[in-house]
Amino acid sequence: MASLPPSGRHEGGVHRLTIRVYFEDTDTAAIVYHAKYLHFLERGRTEFLRVAGIDHGAAVRDGLGAYAVTQMDCRWLRPARLDDVLTVETRLISVRAAACRIDQAITRDGAPIFTASLTAAFLDPAGRPRRQPRDWLARYDTLIQQET
Repeated sequence: MASLPPSGRHEGGVHRLTIRVYFEDTDTAAIVYHAKYLHFLERGRTEFLRVAGIDHGAAVRDGLGAYAVTQMDCRWLRPARLDDVLTVETRLISVRAAACRIDQAITRDGAPIFTASLTAAFLDPAGRPRRQPRDWLARYDTLIQQET
């Protein structure tokens, strides 16, 4: 399977992905449905990994494991609306052997409209915590150092 080109960019340890709100993302009042924000965050985390050079899809296909969100604290600050251009910001906060702490924000014109803080655990195919690959940990260390 051909790999997809990376989307977004890393700047100072923060990955930024620009997205547009489509009709399918909204309710009948053209306001983004609350659960769609979680979809936007997932896209941000996926592209964060891709731009960092980590092939999460290959890890799943090869039976190495996959990330699963185990905890998330969310804040809806302002509504997003049809046709808004949003930026999903993903920032790696800390890394442990089998998990990462990540902060994410969705902004419009530079102002936050949604924030989330979460833990993503790396799990083996049976769903048990597993150590993350060493080369991934080295990439994460570089990203965390860029942040500071």
